[in-house]
Amino acid sequence: MTKIKKVIFFSFISIFLSIWVSSCANYKLEKSLDSESQEFLSKTRYTITPEERKTFLQLPASERPKFIEDFWKRRDPYPETPINEFKEEYFRRIEEANRLFSEGGSPGWLSDRGRIWITLGPPDNRETYPRGQSLYGKPVEIWYYGFYPIVFIDQFWNGNYQLDPASAEQIALITQTQVNWNQPGGRIFQGSRAMDFEVNLKKTEEGKALLSISLPFNQIWFKAQNDRFETTIDLTVEIEDSAKQKVWSFHQAYPLSLTLEELKENFDKSYVVEQQVEIKGQSPFTLRVIVENKLENKKSEKRLKFEF
Repeated sequence: MTKIKKVIFFSFISIFLSIWVSSCANYKLEKSLDSESQEFLSKTRYTITPEERKTFLQLPASERPKFIEDFWKRRDPYPETPINEFKEEYFRRIEEANRLFSEGGSPGWLSDRGRIWITLGPPDNRETYPRGQSLYGKPVEIWYYGFYPIVFIDQFWNGNYQLDPASAEQIALITQTQVNWNQPGGRIFQGSRAMDFEVNLKKTEEGKALLSISLPFNQIWFKAQNDRFETTIDLTVEIEDSAKQKVWSFHQAYPLSLTLEELKENFDKSYVVEQQVEIKGQSPFTLRVIVENKLENKKSEKRLKFEF
């Protein structure tokens, strides 16, 4: 064995042993926890981060209740209200998963379908094929999140639907899209999501300008309708002068309907709306743009001050 190969080999062994030792240590710590702490780690497995888990395991018993309290507070989308919407939605989905996916020999929330249901939420469209998609096929379920299909297969006809490995890529794409949406916890609490978009105002002549609003397709959530993916984007624009008097306004709905291939082609592109604007009054002006996806009733707003 060459010197370089020896270095690589022993480096690999060192890394493996450190991971193994760390895993064993964490396992021992978890087994030594009280029942309430074990229940917390078990039920939060789909939302707790590795760093949070490590910190929790190393805490003395007296500090764990405070950690649990802070854990849920950090995920509360509206801390000013008495209800923690994230926490309630999370446990509601666990109950749904147990009810919907009870077959297969394990609790529904621990199954592949339960995990996806809890972390991504109910699919926009769910297709079930209990006798397979062909004469000799196996039971299959296909869930659509927007235009992303997630496939589960019952390999042994025992009700245990397992995630098709090919769907892992789709889940990664969904997750990345959610990161782009800056939505804590994925789709677990949809009210926290805000679509991003760009606004550009270009003067064309005296008292007039061209307003351009660009909304990336990967920010738009579509619902599967037969062989198409549809939603409606609602656009509201208002301009106020320096005296806060409204000098121009605009409102229009834009229905979108695309095939799967069209969505794939446009995924990295933007849906652009252009509108001629008339501007009167004294500078500075305030431009207010509100974009709403009518499918989810979610609004995003931007304000821009400008001279004209």
